[in-house]
Amino acid sequence: MKEIKNTINAPAPVGPYNQAILANGTLYLAGQIALNPTTGELVMGSIEEETHQVMTNLKNVLENAGMTFDNVVKCSVFVKNMQNYSRINAVYAQYFNDDTAPARELVEVSGLPKYVNVEISAIAVQ
Repeated sequence: MKEIKNTINAPAPVGPYNQAILANGTLYLAGQIALNPTTGELVMGSIEEETHQVMTNLKNVLENAGMTFDNVVKCSVFVKNMQNYSRINAVYAQYFNDDTAPARELVEVSGLPKYVNVEISAIAVQ
């Protein structure tokens, strides 16, 4: 059985998907970009600000499902420019403890929705 998990504290889906699906104790989080859920505007001041907004959106979806970053077992990070790797990684690391950091890949892609610089999806377990 699957349960849809959407919250007003993260950007509303703009297509035929949901923010997250809980199935058999596993939460599958859709990719988040740096959209401010209150204003609907992109946060694009710096790559650090953009990444913080992405992580905040993920945190809010996790909290809506009764979870935290400690529940995350896997992240997929998509970046527009690998030159930003260390700057994105520095922000990303602030959200995970070294002992509980999830498995992850970070890959450069040719384009992302709304021409953002970073998108992150995750999988979490109860």
